[in-house]
Amino acid sequence: MIQKSINNKEKVLVVDDEASIRRILDTRLSMIGYVVITACDGEEALSIFRKETPNLVILDVMMPKLDGYGVCQEIRKTSDVPIIMLTALGDVADRITGLELGADDYVIKPFSPKELEARIRSVLKRAEKVQLSSSTSNSGIVQFNFLKIDFNRRQVYKADERIRLTGMEFSLLELLISKSGQAFSRAEILQEVWGYTPERHVDTRVVDVHISRLRAKLEIDPSNPDLILTARGTGYLFQRIVTPNISM
Repeated sequence: MIQKSINNKEKVLVVDDEASIRRILDTRLSMIGYVVITACDGEEALSIFRKETPNLVILDVMMPKLDGYGVCQEIRKTSDVPIIMLTALGDVADRITGLELGADDYVIKPFSPKELEARIRSVLKRAEKVQLSSSTSNSGIVQFNFLKIDFNRRQVYKADERIRLTGMEFSLLELLISKSGQAFSRAEILQEVWGYTPERHVDTRVVDVHISRLRAKLEIDPSNPDLILTARGTGYLFQRIVTPNISM
């Protein structure tokens, strides 16, 4: 479970080998109420992460000793903590790889601090929903084929095995199931799940990669999905649930 620091402020780990970026983010994020801890390389980041259990990690891709991909992979072995990757302008492969390894979102360098602050608020909002719902009663459960989805606890079971989902992954699944059988465009998903405004140009592959991650975790055969379907020329939908089995 994500825990807040003693003074109830959310703790952000900033990992970047550029001292100027660490300094700017430390100042900006501290000013708006976050507790900021920093690391200058991947190895230091993992060491601090294990000791400090931050609420969110801001992670540069290119770093000495251990790059952002390696750090992301290690964190995802044990934690669903939100991760925002910092990638260089034009490095599409960096963004996709980071998302495939489990990052929740990305911001392109050079970035506007206000934009990064908005992304932080968005992913922490999803994580907060997971934390708050984990203590609620056992109700609002949907059983569908081999899947059991507990919307209050925000937990998913596949053939009685608990499947670890990030906050963004669960929010995406929740959106698709909320109107099963109805297709959502990538733009609609970006707005509903990530909070991106329609006028902002965003690489919609963020959605595609998260859909692939969900399929890999939930489908029997991810290459031939039965649950999360592609709507040609539109986006994605969850297979229509005619009479969902909901326990209240």
